[in-house]
Amino acid sequence: MAHPHTIVVLPGSLRKESFSLKIAKALATLAPDTIKLDIVTLHEISFFNQDLEAAPPADWLKFRETLHRASGVLFVTPEYNRSIPGVLKNAIDVGSRPYGKSSFNGKPVGIVSNSPGPLGGVSAAKHLQQILPGISGPILQQPEIYLNGIGDAFDDKGELIKESLQTVLKQYIDAFAAHVEKHNK
Repeated sequence: MAHPHTIVVLPGSLRKESFSLKIAKALATLAPDTIKLDIVTLHEISFFNQDLEAAPPADWLKFRETLHRASGVLFVTPEYNRSIPGVLKNAIDVGSRPYGKSSFNGKPVGIVSNSPGPLGGVSAAKHLQQILPGISGPILQQPEIYLNGIGDAFDDKGELIKESLQTVLKQYIDAFAAHVEKHNK
C-alpha cells in the first residue's frame, strides 16, 4: 500500500475539553488507512496582521508549512454566535496569506460542525463554505455533517461512546478519504 495521505485537522476551539477536539480524535481513530489525521490545535498561532508579512512570525511559517505538506484539510468547528470561532478565522487568515499563495490552495477540504444544541453548528459550517472558495481546494459536498446534541457523546476520558455518532463519523471520514484520493491523483 502507498503511504497514507496526511490530513491536517483543525479543531476550531481552544478549550481543553472541546467537543471539536474530541471529535477530531474520534475521526482519527475511525479513519481508513488511506489517510492519516494530523490534529493541529490553534493555541500557538499569533494574530494575523498584514504589516508582519514582510517578515512573518515563526508560528505563521510553521503553520503554513504544515498545511503545504498536507494532502487535505479537515475543519472541525463549534459554532460561536452563529459563526466560526475567531481563533479559527485567524488561522484561516494566517494560512491563506500572502495574497495569491494560500497554503490551503488546491487542498481538498472537509467541514464538520458540532454543537451540544439542536442545530449542530450549521451556521458555522455555512460560514466556512462562504470563506473557503478562492483560498482552498474542492470542498466535500456530500455527505454534509452537522453534529447536534453531542453533549453526551463522550465519556469522562474523552472517548466516543455514542454509537449513532460513531456510525455518522465513520461514514463521513470514509467519504472524505475518497474525496482526498480523488483530488490527489
